[in-house]
Amino acid sequence: MSGAPAPAPDAGEEDRGGLRAALAGLTTRGRSFLAAGVAAAVCAYVLGQSDLLRVGLLLAALPLVCVAVLLRTRYRVAGSRRLSPARVPAASDSRVHLRVDNVSRLPTGLLMLQDRVPYVLGPRPRFVLDRVEPGGRREVSYRVRSDLRGRYPLGPLQLRLTDPFGMCELTRAFSSYDTLTVVPRVEPLPAIRLSGEASGYGDGRQRSLALAGDDDVIPRGYRHGDDLRRVHWRSTARYGELMVRREEQPQRTGCTVLLDTRRIAHQGAGPDSAFEWAVSGAASVAVHLLERGFSVRLLTDTGSSVPGPDGGGSGGDSSDVAGLLLDTLAVVEHSASSDLSRAYEVLRGGREGLLVAFLGGLDEEQTAVVARMRQRSGAAVAFVLNGAAWSREARGDGQEAFEERLRLLREAGWTALPVGPGESLPHLWRQADGQHTSPGTGASTSTGTGTGAQAGGAR
Repeated sequence: MSGAPAPAPDAGEEDRGGLRAALAGLTTRGRSFLAAGVAAAVCAYVLGQSDLLRVGLLLAALPLVCVAVLLRTRYRVAGSRRLSPARVPAASDSRVHLRVDNVSRLPTGLLMLQDRVPYVLGPRPRFVLDRVEPGGRREVSYRVRSDLRGRYPLGPLQLRLTDPFGMCELTRAFSSYDTLTVVPRVEPLPAIRLSGEASGYGDGRQRSLALAGDDDVIPRGYRHGDDLRRVHWRSTARYGELMVRREEQPQRTGCTVLLDTRRIAHQGAGPDSAFEWAVSGAASVAVHLLERGFSVRLLTDTGSSVPGPDGGGSGGDSSDVAGLLLDTLAVVEHSASSDLSRAYEVLRGGREGLLVAFLGGLDEEQTAVVARMRQRSGAAVAFVLNGAAWSREARGDGQEAFEERLRLLREAGWTALPVGPGESLPHLWRQADGQHTSPGTGASTSTGTGTGAQAGGAR
């Protein structure tokens, strides 16, 4: 909601507000000294004792002088925070470095630092610092750790100042804060060759020729460091400035990682739940394929994809794309969607080179939707979480229905692997290497050789 900005308070109002806050920060000792000084001054006036008046003025002036010095010092202390690193996997430690600088010409008194952190990261850290000399600085650090992924704000940093006599305590809260990103755990996966992978785009060897392809006929302006042998003289004469031929960017095999986030498809909560296993698996597969030169995008049941249509996942450094995917998976939550139709609509718009899906519980209708996704992809691998096993309610009829869903997916051409509690993703990833199903057959056959492009690099 917009509106007229409120007038800023003038310097006099800020000084009066700071003075009131400083007087309110008097400790019991400071209040006692001030009360004793006022009482001594009143008695000296009544009794006519000038020496007692001097003592009263001294007692009353001491806490007031401490207030004035501390009030000036409060705005001469700077604080900063640094995270190392700012993005960590779940169940890993990150160290927070705090720094306090005294930019005044006077030494500080006793300082107490307190940083605000969410309760899931651990207890609130507190530090006591002794006197900081003029122009000096102090650095302290503490560790934070979370078993749950997400983004957690750190701060603001609070600084409590105390004068050497203990007459006054003032608290200053800095406005800045930092964010710690806890991403899903990424497991290293073995290098495998997924059978049938090349069927999504044709002969994989044609794509590899792009690495040594012809130069793009569209020139660009000369940049410092460009090889002069790449100067395009015809364009240089046309535009009146030095132009060079652009090198063709190699085309990379596309891969889509589908993550089923439907709330009704996953049971349980916490770091050991089925949903967290699926999120960690999606992160592991995405990072693994990016390291192998794939163009990877993350797709959820809601139809949203990262990188988006403009990003494409094919441009830019793979480490930047990996960071974007991990940041997205760090905050992904359950969706209220009841089906996978929106994800299917996104997939039917193009031909995928490789499709890796992490699916929750499926009914007959959603199994049919997933089966149709296979028609638009080359190789398709599905990690299907067994909801009955994860909920510890394994029943005979439920297990039979689950096996029937797997059979239907395999008949549609999916490499469908069941996932139970405690399953190892690298072990399942190796199983995907040796399992291959063809549309219309439910039997699995070994595919030790193949001409498809590699999903995990050469063995």
